[in-house]
Amino acid sequence: MGKKSDRLDTIKMIISSQEVGSQEDLLLALNQEGYVLTQATLSRDLKQLKVAKAANVNGKYVYVLPNDILYKRNHAQGVQEMMRSTGFVSLQFSGNIAVIRTRPGYASSIAYDIDNRENSLILGTIAGDDTIMMVLKETASYRSVKEFLSEIIPNL
Repeated sequence: MGKKSDRLDTIKMIISSQEVGSQEDLLLALNQEGYVLTQATLSRDLKQLKVAKAANVNGKYVYVLPNDILYKRNHAQGVQEMMRSTGFVSLQFSGNIAVIRTRPGYASSIAYDIDNRENSLILGTIAGDDTIMMVLKETASYRSVKEFLSEIIPNL
């Protein structure tokens, strides 16, 4: 992985673990993780990750990752601990649907990684906070899908 992909992963983990309301606050959090970048670079990263702002329960606008409606935040872990964990819990198949269960806050990041690999066996993903639903091609074998996913989720 290059430096940019590590930085993007760190941004996703920070947004998943903290309520960040401004680019300035996000730049400070990234600086604490060892990343020094400009506001313009951060803005491009946020656009690439499709990060949006949404109101939290108190009405304050904070950054959220795609598909994170009513996002649950995991305050028990630090960013470094989250970066070491894939968040994967389980994988189950039913017909041409696969369901991946994750720890809270991990599903959208994993789904994002799956979608960006563009495998012809997977037609699409839908992610919530701790669950990913994948629609598989009718001819996809579970073994082939597991092999593909093991490239993304090391402890599958």
